[in-house]
Amino acid sequence: MRVEVKSKKGLRTILSVKVDKKSIQIKMDEKLTELQKEVALKGFRPGKVPSAVIKSQFGKSIYGEVVDKILRETSSKAINEKKLKVAGQPKIDLKQFGEGKDLNYELQIDCLPDVSLKNFDKFKATEFKVKIEDKVIDQKLKEIANQNKQFVDKDEKEKAITGDQVIFDYSASIDGNKFEGSEGKGVQIELGKDLFLKGFDEQLVGVKKGEKKLLDAALPANHPKKELANKKTKFECTILNIKKSKESKINDEFAKMMGAKDVKDLKTLIEKQISSQYYQALNSITKKEILDQIEKNHQVDLPQNLIDQEISIMTQNLKPEEKEKHRFNNEKLAKSRIKLGLLLNEYGEKNNLKISDDEVKNEIQKQIKGMPGQEKMVLEYYQKNPGASQSLKGSLYEEKIMELIKSKINLATKEINTKEAEKIIADFNKIKEEFDKSKSTSLKKSKSKSKKISKK
Repeated sequence: MRVEVKSKKGLRTILSVKVDKKSIQIKMDEKLTELQKEVALKGFRPGKVPSAVIKSQFGKSIYGEVVDKILRETSSKAINEKKLKVAGQPKIDLKQFGEGKDLNYELQIDCLPDVSLKNFDKFKATEFKVKIEDKVIDQKLKEIANQNKQFVDKDEKEKAITGDQVIFDYSASIDGNKFEGSEGKGVQIELGKDLFLKGFDEQLVGVKKGEKKLLDAALPANHPKKELANKKTKFECTILNIKKSKESKINDEFAKMMGAKDVKDLKTLIEKQISSQYYQALNSITKKEILDQIEKNHQVDLPQNLIDQEISIMTQNLKPEEKEKHRFNNEKLAKSRIKLGLLLNEYGEKNNLKISDDEVKNEIQKQIKGMPGQEKMVLEYYQKNPGASQSLKGSLYEEKIMELIKSKINLATKEINTKEAEKIIADFNKIKEEFDKSKSTSLKKSKSKSKKISKK
């Protein structure tokens, strides 16, 4: 194999690779010998088919398979030989090939840029610590109690009112015809929440236990069977029972029902949950403050193929007209993501940061513990989706890099209460929303100007 640099322009390098025909023939002979042991043809004993016969019948496919393997092996060796850091998938352009000929091809490679990191010592950012007030914890505790109401039977003569729980069987029909899923037994709904079908609850207000009631409702627009979507349906309901809510007493017994040891422990768990939510929101603001400075203070050439790939991922669910409408913004965001990714990765490599399999497993276990009752679902999700574990590993790696950066910069800590935290988060979201709108407006203006110029 002979490798030469044909051209080098910016981040794009084109290599010329030549593999002599003798090397290819050796690979061909090896493949033919391998097939002799496997191929069974009529008139020949197993393993005794002459190589000439095999070649006459399978020659083209054998050559294609051998060349494909040679291309993979030699392209990888060529890249390593020239010590190139590849960005994305290289492109192969065959120049000469065929049985009895040398293999000559060009390898077009987009390379990762050399990243030179500046000192982070002068960067500044603010990290927030939120003091969760007792009244906030108590309010959340009341919400939890309200969400976990207990219901007791009402007197048989009492009518159902909003807030009551109604248990019923139903038989539904469309234009007098039954359909799949038209029967329901022991259905429970809390009147007023409107969670069953739109307008269904209000028709049950006033019913009594043992009563039969005919209701009209439309099936949902997102019904699994498209032919049933939005169909007007009649429901013949038999009211099995009516229950009224009982005020949940916030005591140690209730706390145990919620998975805590006692009320004090439950309040501690609530405080941790609220703190975690504020931390995530405020940490993203601190993170952006740091990343903006990193991006602003570094110049990095970006491979076009990585930009195109990032845009493709970002816009994969958009319609063509939507892609075009936000093309400028999407390209800008893609460049920002790639640039920061390269800078953070360089910082991680420079400081020899890594994420072990144990760290990934520990994070998965943490997620499992944080979702009581759904442990099996979370575990199966990661078991069936290897990409999810890899994505989690990437997030943990970025988090570790950010923590190291925070330890190096001038990071001020500010203690705030929940009201102040809410304002900071709201202001941040408002600025972000206005910034997105301004970008969209400026894009429309630039399009309008380009139209006027083109007419001239």
